[in-house]
Amino acid sequence: MVIKNVNLEIVCGVTSKLPLTQLPEVAFAGKSNVGKSSLINALMNRKSYARISQQPGKTQTINFYNINGEIYFVDLPGYGYAKASKSEVEKWGRMIEKYLHTSKQLKCVFLLIDIRHEPGANDKLMYDWVTANGFTPVIIATKLDKIKRSQKDKQIKLIRTALSAKDVTIIPFSAESKQGREEIYEIIDKILEDTV
Repeated sequence: MVIKNVNLEIVCGVTSKLPLTQLPEVAFAGKSNVGKSSLINALMNRKSYARISQQPGKTQTINFYNINGEIYFVDLPGYGYAKASKSEVEKWGRMIEKYLHTSKQLKCVFLLIDIRHEPGANDKLMYDWVTANGFTPVIIATKLDKIKRSQKDKQIKLIRTALSAKDVTIIPFSAESKQGREEIYEIIDKILEDTV
């Protein structure tokens, strides 16, 4: 995949009506501060198009990035952010769920999990939500550069076991070195081929 044009085209807040788009969509879900903005920027070949924040939980909207006029990268609000109020967190949860339920164009959900830690309760909930909505998520194990190379296989096994994700693709990813980016592009390219 060669990224030529990137345009943040649609931003949906809690009260917004979700758009009916004409292009295939791939969604990115993950806990606050899992490195979602860093991943999306790395995929879009942009330094800071998706805002990276020192304050986790900053993405409180669903952001639709139009890529090359061919596909949308859909950035979902980060979940599990401790400082947000309970009602706010519930609203984001409902927003994500509504999106998963209603999008006619959603082809794939990339679920981001921090490779350094065992998936938490929110990660498991999100994984179950995605599968309950009929999708097999692709798990992106972020922050690969933060662990020793020798730990990688052990941590991937930990994620797989914790989520009971036996046959699910897990891609280790580093925003620093861009390792894993080509594998993600291959999945997106395949989606584009299948929707032509």
